[in-house]
Amino acid sequence: MSLEIKVPVLPESVADATVATWHKKPGDMVRRDENLVDIETDKVILEVVAPTDGTIEKIIKDVGSTVTSQELIATFTSQEIAVEKTVEKTAEKPVAETVNTVLSPTVRRAVHENDLDPATIKGTGKDGRITKQDLPSGSTLPSSIAGERIEKRVPMTRLRAKIAERLLSAQHNAAILTTFNEINMQPVITLRAKYKEDFEQKYGVRLGFMSFFVTAVVAALKRFPAVNASIDNNDIVYHGYFDIGIAVSSPRGLVVPILRDADKLTMAEIERQIKNFGQLAQEGKLSVEDMTGGTFTVTNGGVFGSLMATPILNPPQSGILGMHKIEERPIVENKEIVIRPMMYVALSYDHRIIDGAESVQFLVTVKELLEEPARLLLSI
Repeated sequence: MSLEIKVPVLPESVADATVATWHKKPGDMVRRDENLVDIETDKVILEVVAPTDGTIEKIIKDVGSTVTSQELIATFTSQEIAVEKTVEKTAEKPVAETVNTVLSPTVRRAVHENDLDPATIKGTGKDGRITKQDLPSGSTLPSSIAGERIEKRVPMTRLRAKIAERLLSAQHNAAILTTFNEINMQPVITLRAKYKEDFEQKYGVRLGFMSFFVTAVVAALKRFPAVNASIDNNDIVYHGYFDIGIAVSSPRGLVVPILRDADKLTMAEIERQIKNFGQLAQEGKLSVEDMTGGTFTVTNGGVFGSLMATPILNPPQSGILGMHKIEERPIVENKEIVIRPMMYVALSYDHRIIDGAESVQFLVTVKELLEEPARLLLSI
């Protein structure tokens, strides 16, 4: 029975998508719910799975094609797959085909260009892999081995193109300034070390630094509502809620899932949601809804070793806080030089609606709350 494979229903905010990767080709046998193709939108990758056991009959939309919601992209033949036949067929594959699967791209190309039979070449590499040294003398090597400089041109993914578009738009359409400060992280580190085991045992999640920062940011946003606002044409929109974006690195690029109503979340709930976001980002399973909205963003370049940087706004938000690497540095306390774990923090903001004094006071508030964590509990 022939079935139609269509693009999933796209969110209302997504006009079209791109066929990113076909994992199967016509004639391949697949099982029910096995991924056939990845459809890439501006924010997420959608997996289209096999409706039943069967084979792909025809691919209608190739990789790179622009598609719309519910558009036909392939036809599929539904049938039962005999596992025994599949195993038997695999066992009967010619030796040459088996050997070919362990060839590196460079060696495979050399074998092809010199019309060699891999089955006749004894490999000296790991697990019998054929290396370029194992090729018969006189074989012509691909130009890339000969030392020529090569280039590879690939189109931007939709996510990377969207990131580029939004960042460029942010720089063109906002008056971005950045103010800096530094935080003595010793009080937070001491508190975390004292209670992290009890915290993890009770809540089943590790106590990190992000929950402290998110809690401090929410408290500071309540004091300085302009930092939580956004511009809509000639209006300033003051948000009465606190949806905090958390910048997360993924194999496809930087994504910013949203902690909804962060002011109502406990530190354990914040840590649990951030951990979940990280896992979904690595698996490419964040949804459009996970990344839609947000009134303020927190990004942590310190996990990659960044000592100081100027974060860029995530439109239409008007503020973003950048965390950085914790590094022991000499500072002056009570007229004495001491060594403390210090972190530089940066607040980038839209100067059109946030004055310099507000931005500095906002960042100082975050600093004070983290250097005296008891203030977070007492709301002072």
